[in-house]
Amino acid sequence: MPQYQRLTTIRMPTEPESIKPSRSWQEGRAKTVTFIVTEDCQLRCKYCYIVGKNKKNRMNFEVARATIDYLLRERTQFPEKSVIWDFIGGEPFIEIDLIDRISDYAKLRMYELNHPWFDSYRFSFSTNGLLYGKDKVQRYIAKNRRHISIGISIDGTRRKHDSMRVFPNGKGSYADVVKNLPLWLKQFPDAATKATVSHDDLPFIKESVVHLFSLGIKTVNINTVFEDVWQDGDDGLFERQLVALADYIIDNRLDETHTCSFFSRSIGQPIGVEEDHNWCGAGKMLAVDGNGTFYPCVRFAPYSLSHKRGRDIGNCYDGIDRNLLRPFLAMTRRTQSSEECLNCEVASGCAWCSGCNYDLADETTIYRRATYICKMHKARVRANAYFWAKLENRNAGRLADVPVPGAASGHMHGQKPDIRPVQHRGR
Repeated sequence: MPQYQRLTTIRMPTEPESIKPSRSWQEGRAKTVTFIVTEDCQLRCKYCYIVGKNKKNRMNFEVARATIDYLLRERTQFPEKSVIWDFIGGEPFIEIDLIDRISDYAKLRMYELNHPWFDSYRFSFSTNGLLYGKDKVQRYIAKNRRHISIGISIDGTRRKHDSMRVFPNGKGSYADVVKNLPLWLKQFPDAATKATVSHDDLPFIKESVVHLFSLGIKTVNINTVFEDVWQDGDDGLFERQLVALADYIIDNRLDETHTCSFFSRSIGQPIGVEEDHNWCGAGKMLAVDGNGTFYPCVRFAPYSLSHKRGRDIGNCYDGIDRNLLRPFLAMTRRTQSSEECLNCEVASGCAWCSGCNYDLADETTIYRRATYICKMHKARVRANAYFWAKLENRNAGRLADVPVPGAASGHMHGQKPDIRPVQHRGR
């Protein structure tokens, strides 16, 4: 039996479960269409994958209109019952006037065509929060209140946030974002934030998640970056932070009211051969840039790539080229992963980004999975085992301490943990 399973005798269930399950609107059933309305942003976040920020490239309305007309016209090609009209940048709210016009046109055409999407649509935004309180943004929210979801990215405490999410002059943006959170949470009480962790801010994970909870945010979606930034010892520090966070959440019974995506029962299990899906929706989603070029995901657009050319799949005037799309539809866990990843005993929950894989691969292939997060995932698996064992003990009224897992304490029942990283693939 692998060492990590000896941490506790509690059976780890295989059904997906988190502290408090949180599913996105029409998850897995909606067509997601992403408008890259601008490639500009006020911030220069140090971990941001959008490396080609600029003020020049922005969408014009004619491109958006042609895209909407194409999607609504080709009902057999897009049979989904719902649609998410997603707006991204850069920072999307820089182009709030354009977004308002695009949204009005989409609503009008869906209504005129009696399209099924008119009864099931959502406008979606991920924003840095700097413009959230502006009058134009608030008028747009009021007009579309029943069909909108907005996530504001805030990384945690001031020192974590300001170490990463900075203006071009290096000044942190925490104060400018946090002042808009009360209004956001008043309008969207169940809203979730997205936080990102890289090498430099690992020591601040526990305090940052706790801080976000204290601000009134009940769902914190947080992840480590996929890129090659991790150094020796980072997995141990990561695990210690997660164990400390687990203690705080469970001791204060925050598991009953709050969610942190780092803790989930569904991770750390073997994956059977029948579960052969791509981690993300690349190829099923559709992104369109300011020129009207279609991409299988925003991370295949040129401004998201450091080492490769963009990989387009058509344009808003000629439609999707099925020959260009076909390779992306063939992306599965098996077509992208090494044998070591496929046979990993703790594979479930180990994420990847197909666009990042493409950018980091030695060749121009889209089928080579980067594994720089391997050690970090296995550290998370050990911390999860600790979390769920401690939670089970608390709920059962047992007072005995749960052994701290290997990388956090240096041992596991007197032995070193047997969860070794795979050899890195990519650059």
